[in-house]
Amino acid sequence: MTRVKHAPAAAAPHGGWRELPGGPFLMGSDDSPYPADREGPVREVTVDTFTISATAVTNTEFAAFTNATGYRTDTERFGWSFVFGGFLPDDFPPTRAAAATPWWRQVHGADWRHPEGPASVLDGRGDHPVVHVSYDDALSYCRWAGVRLPSEAEWEYAARGGLEGKPYPWGDERDPGGEYRMNIFRGTFPGRNTAADGYCATCPVDAFPPNAYGLFNMTGNVWEWCADWFAPGARVLKGGSHMCHESYCLRYRTSARMGNTPDSSSGNTGFRVVRGPERRER
Repeated sequence: MTRVKHAPAAAAPHGGWRELPGGPFLMGSDDSPYPADREGPVREVTVDTFTISATAVTNTEFAAFTNATGYRTDTERFGWSFVFGGFLPDDFPPTRAAAATPWWRQVHGADWRHPEGPASVLDGRGDHPVVHVSYDDALSYCRWAGVRLPSEAEWEYAARGGLEGKPYPWGDERDPGGEYRMNIFRGTFPGRNTAADGYCATCPVDAFPPNAYGLFNMTGNVWEWCADWFAPGARVLKGGSHMCHESYCLRYRTSARMGNTPDSSSGNTGFRVVRGPERRER
């Protein structure tokens, strides 16, 4: 029988752990520009006390998992993943584009170690969030590390940082006083990203100030997998990413959500983890 190797019990995420008190909060939004996402109605939900990682799982942390177990991600087994076309060189061979979102290109050889395709590497990005990971990959990491994915309610409770009815983890304004608080697409999508917030692609998992609960990048940077179903055959993703732009994806809000199939991956999808037994919201 093959023994499953587990992470050291003392292993901690890049930003450490945050124990949150739990309790009732108002979840969702009645003002979503995307009714099909079913953010509303606003309802009171109660979550128990739980402990969540302050940051998304990093490339360094995911590498420790794959080095210890020999795990191959879904993308590595499939042989390709979706990469934003703007990250590919001008002479990159033509590839299939996603029909509804043609800026996403099918790139053979793209995976978590090669985020922009086979010629790209992770040098200098150990503290960036791991991407090109599916829901199933995230679950495999969780089993090894002795953690779990947050429920959607836990994630949203954590993202709000104790604020009620606010669209962002820090309040009402996206860029309060002109200060950038998250990593999103700035400029004219999809042709010109000004990188005014400092980043064109992913940023370090703790690049911006944390919310009141001490949690970093709960909006922007990468979408994060949650444990819940979004719809039959699709799991919930929360938080938006560095690819979100107000012209087509105003989903960098605490209540925003989308779904994808558990084996899907892309260059803007990652995850963070929760410690302790699974508990359902009330």
